[in-house]
Amino acid sequence: MGKITDTVKTLLIINIVFFIGSEFLKSRGIDANALFALWFPKHPNFKIWQLVTHMFMHGGTTHIFFNMFALYMFGSNLENALGQTKFLFLYFSAGLGAAGLQILSNYYGFLPTYSILLENGLSENQVYEFIRNIVETGSYTNYDGLTQQGITDMIGNYVVPMVGASGAIFGVVVAFAVLYPNLPLMIMFIPVPIKAKYLIGGYVLFDLYAAITGNNIIGPANTANWAHIGGAVIGFIIIWYWKKNSFNNKRWS
Repeated sequence: MGKITDTVKTLLIINIVFFIGSEFLKSRGIDANALFALWFPKHPNFKIWQLVTHMFMHGGTTHIFFNMFALYMFGSNLENALGQTKFLFLYFSAGLGAAGLQILSNYYGFLPTYSILLENGLSENQVYEFIRNIVETGSYTNYDGLTQQGITDMIGNYVVPMVGASGAIFGVVVAFAVLYPNLPLMIMFIPVPIKAKYLIGGYVLFDLYAAITGNNIIGPANTANWAHIGGAVIGFIIIWYWKKNSFNNKRWS
């Protein structure tokens, strides 16, 4: 681990300031997530700037610690290889890619039951009133075609916002693995070096499995796995393109 770069240091500081600030506001009864977390686009709290600001919000000390630790471990090496401009482009592109894929996943979980309610004659406003009533009272009027799982999926995708730098971090970590695939890495509690391509590739596969099945092997149940995959895919595409077209082979050896 070399000297931390100015860009990575700035990102760390911004994330920590956002976290401390949101915790301070929470202690005063103000939920910063209502403004800065990424809400489902049909939710009244959704604002376009949340596509960026959600990358600086976190759900707790463990969440921000592991994200910032990964940024600290991999970010400076990647920035030294790419330069500040390309590093920032990759970082925020991965974060936006993560948001985009997670939103698509949310729509996938939301639309089936939403469509059933429309088919039963409810207007769009009545559907949202139906959702609010469930959230507030836990009860609802039954309609033809509704299932408990479908209602749970619709509500969860509508009312739970996304926070965290994980998508951007996954882009950084995957890009690092593409640049330095055979670099041995050590992880906590496993005192055996593992090549970056296997360690990071394996972690991405765990996330893909969790995203498809809903069963998390690593991380809490409310992890936005599709966001991780989105960030990883965008990071891979960008660094693969740059490595293939913009630099000679010796620099990346």
